[in-house]
Amino acid sequence: MEMKKIQAAIEAILFAKGESVEVADLVTALECEENQIREAIDNLKTEYGGADRGIQLVELEKSIQLRTKEEYYDALIKITTVPKKQTLTDAALETLSIVAYKQPVTRLDVEKIRGVNSDSSLNKLLEYGLIKEVGRLDAPGRPLLFGTTEQFLRSFGVKSIDDLPEMNPDILEDFKAQAEKEIQIKLDI
Repeated sequence: MEMKKIQAAIEAILFAKGESVEVADLVTALECEENQIREAIDNLKTEYGGADRGIQLVELEKSIQLRTKEEYYDALIKITTVPKKQTLTDAALETLSIVAYKQPVTRLDVEKIRGVNSDSSLNKLLEYGLIKEVGRLDAPGRPLLFGTTEQFLRSFGVKSIDDLPEMNPDILEDFKAQAEKEIQIKLDI
């Protein structure tokens, strides 16, 4: 299949699907080699990257998706219903960052790090689609394991978990010192 046809087919699939599609699924559907699909994706990214385009092609781990460019969001919301803005509490953000950096992680692991019950935060993150159940730990009680979703990647503008920023070592040392101090205070009581 020629490159322009592959690009057109990818474009049609992404438009009709309306959500992300795995590259492997495109390979299967279009009966092409992965390198051809990747080349077509790169071509489409370049094409949509122009200032005269209202959509863009984004990669989310092993998937791709068409979406509106941010600069056209104001015009878009004038003709569509505005989705309810999801605001995260500090507790939910703290919980989400633990899940993102430690995944897969259990509720108990999150609570050990936070030092408080995290049921409410985990439930809110599940409701918002930012985290999901990714399996069960092979341990007594078989606790649920949580990980992040594509919605998390979209919301935070990262292509994959590997793109999350690394924590500043100085801040990390400060957190460790704070935690040790809190533990010592609890032991003294």
